[in-house]
Amino acid sequence: MSASTSPGGFLKDQQSTERPLWREAFVGLDWLALRSSPVYYGLGVPRGDGSAVVVIPGFLGTDIYLQEIYSWLRRIGYRPYMSRIGWNAECINTLVERLSETIGKARLETGGKVHLVGHSLGGVLARSATALTPERIASVITLGSPFRGIRSHPLVLQAGERIRARIHRKNGHNQPDCYTGYCGCDAVVAVQRGVPASIPQSAIYTRSDGIVDWRVCVTDDPATNFEVTGTHVGLVFNASVYRLVAERLQFSRNETE
Repeated sequence: MSASTSPGGFLKDQQSTERPLWREAFVGLDWLALRSSPVYYGLGVPRGDGSAVVVIPGFLGTDIYLQEIYSWLRRIGYRPYMSRIGWNAECINTLVERLSETIGKARLETGGKVHLVGHSLGGVLARSATALTPERIASVITLGSPFRGIRSHPLVLQAGERIRARIHRKNGHNQPDCYTGYCGCDAVVAVQRGVPASIPQSAIYTRSDGIVDWRVCVTDDPATNFEVTGTHVGLVFNASVYRLVAERLQFSRNETE
């Protein structure tokens, strides 16, 4: 086993990959198709049971752009929560700690386990939180999340390096591996450990992803991987994704009954 690979198969190093970044310009088409789909209005999808669902933004994002899926989850019968992690451009351990506070609040208010839906890096945070406190989690769904290692477009990696430099300036250089796969913090180690088999998981991805290599966004179990067409950014505005989320939330409820 390579020194750059964890026991769970996580690729610790970061590598650039030539992704079709230009395709992300079509995110507006994903949004328009969503608005014209019956799924958007809650038609033809399984209804929720009032359980909590926390939605988590991706790299460089905030909760603001998740308003569409947040409102849709409420429409179909769930109790959605924004992640409240702030700007997703911070130490992974810090972000997971913030997310854990929201999970605790959601569980306290609903009295049940919490579903997590994370977009891109938000899905990595979701899996980390799940591995750390599995007793609080009902299911985890990732949307284009590179939880097996960072294999991204060069421009994305450059942005990541700038964030890493900012973290070091803010926190000092006591943790030189912070914001890399080599970091030994609880959150990163938890991602590498993976989601416990007892918790239903779903990995939704698109092969035309212009940001990350879809192959690091899937699990070893084909039954938990679900391909859609569309853009990386548009996964949170994608009618096929919404249908899958509704179906997988229902599946997880059936699994735990």
